[in-house]
Amino acid sequence: MREIETYIVDSFTDQPFKGNPAGVCVLQNELSDSAMLSIAKELGLSETAFVAEMNENSEYPIRFFSPIMEIPLCGHATLASSKVLFQRNGRDSLAFVNIQNVRLPVERHGEFIKMEFPVYETIPKEAPFELLRALGINEVNNSVYNAETRILLLEIQSAELLKGLAPDFDKLKKSHNGINGVLVTAYSTKENFDFESRYFWPWSGTNEDPVTGGTHTFLAKYWGNKLNKSKMNSFQCSERTGFMEVELLSEKNMTITSKAQIVLKGKLKI
Repeated sequence: MREIETYIVDSFTDQPFKGNPAGVCVLQNELSDSAMLSIAKELGLSETAFVAEMNENSEYPIRFFSPIMEIPLCGHATLASSKVLFQRNGRDSLAFVNIQNVRLPVERHGEFIKMEFPVYETIPKEAPFELLRALGINEVNNSVYNAETRILLLEIQSAELLKGLAPDFDKLKKSHNGINGVLVTAYSTKENFDFESRYFWPWSGTNEDPVTGGTHTFLAKYWGNKLNKSKMNSFQCSERTGFMEVELLSEKNMTITSKAQIVLKGKLKI
């Protein structure tokens, strides 16, 4: 029997039981893809990160699994893994490398953790009527698509409408067969926030992801262009809620900064 050091970390929050919980497994030995998927199913969180020993380039290989499939890039599980490793090694900087060989540098600044991510583009793409109906949306300001994440982005009229969405997830899943998820966003009228979002992904994970860092790889540029800003504050208005600061550094790179709370540490026996 093997034991794996395992954590549950609430990401994008300064309070336990808010934000987005992620599993973090710190590996001493390799695990098969099927074993990692089984662990992700067992933990039942939107994503579980598997962090391997540091490689020859001083990077930590990291992989992410939802209970359904492997996810190439996950913001909240990267934040959760950073929180764990900073606590374990006492350092103030590190770097991950994901399954797509994308390098993800991370820095600690007090209680805040700043992560560097790629910037992705969006292209116009119409949303099927059945999808909008399943979401409970009558009208959209804009509909675009990001190819790297296979996510459809819908901008709607207000954050109040966004917060009130109550999708029919069975109908939503049947309404499209070519995406991993749909991100709905709106301009924020909250003090100190620029935009808000919610992410629904019954095709590839749970029904709703409470707070989603990975969507900001294209959401930051989308709102940066609309608001003519390079640094913005994002609020995810799910039931658990969460927050982050995003900053566009260039056409290709950005940072996501927030906090995380370790709520559980234990040993997984397999």
